[in-house]
Amino acid sequence: MKLAILSHCTIDEISQNNQVVETPGGPAIYCGATAKNMKFDVALHTRIGPDFKFKPDLENKGLFLSQDSYSGIPTTKFLLKILGIERELYLKAKCEPVEFNNSDADGFIVSPVFDEVSEEILDKIREDSNFFMLDPQGFLRRVGNDGKIYLEKTLLDISKITAIKTDPDEAFYLTGLREKDAMLALQKKGVKHVLYTNRQDITMLANDRLYHLHIPNMKIGDTTGVGDIFCAAFACSYLKEKDSLWAVCFAVGAAQAALETKATGLSKIPNSGTIQQNAAYLYNLVKFSQV
Repeated sequence: MKLAILSHCTIDEISQNNQVVETPGGPAIYCGATAKNMKFDVALHTRIGPDFKFKPDLENKGLFLSQDSYSGIPTTKFLLKILGIERELYLKAKCEPVEFNNSDADGFIVSPVFDEVSEEILDKIREDSNFFMLDPQGFLRRVGNDGKIYLEKTLLDISKITAIKTDPDEAFYLTGLREKDAMLALQKKGVKHVLYTNRQDITMLANDRLYHLHIPNMKIGDTTGVGDIFCAAFACSYLKEKDSLWAVCFAVGAAQAALETKATGLSKIPNSGTIQQNAAYLYNLVKFSQV
């Protein structure tokens, strides 16, 4: 099966414990590498500039860039300051928008990091795909004078979307609401599965039922890319099994496995065996409630 991912590859400067590490990043890479670990073909719709020196790292993970991916403008670049379980995000460079015409993929993940995917592309995928997963972060982000990223309330058409992943702040800026009310509002806007991630607590709304899962307590280090790993695991599992409960267990199991590595950057991408083991354990612990 094939998964298409629309998002920028990025250069991430990760600042933690008075050290700065530069790594390749962005949902294109984290989602793509996770999907490759699950034996999916991956089509990356992305852009990189001449300063992107990590092409061998991508190819080592089975990810290859088309000629359309190359730009003369520098790669989108972020500074991520890790402050305990919090982080601050700064935009240092922005590449050209992603181009998209068509794809023979079985499913799509759209996960912009900052303004690289147009709403026209969203409309095209919405009409042409059977599985469409959205991480809306890049549609909500704005940049201050100091380069620091903040979120702003944004009107976005999210109808005919198979699944959306949001955290509490993203859900609020999409709906003006919190927690269950925000999830119900997203569902009413046309989302089939609402995945609400609040640190180690994850809730899925599907039909008239809320499913609640919890990642076991652990010391949290670098969380960069964990949300992308979560998205790709959900998408791949759902495309294979068509079982949303198992898919969310698989996604949470993938996030748990990534955090357990305590690694920085791409080194945290987990193998499918560890994800499977975590998912099977979580499946027996799911709690649910009616709405």
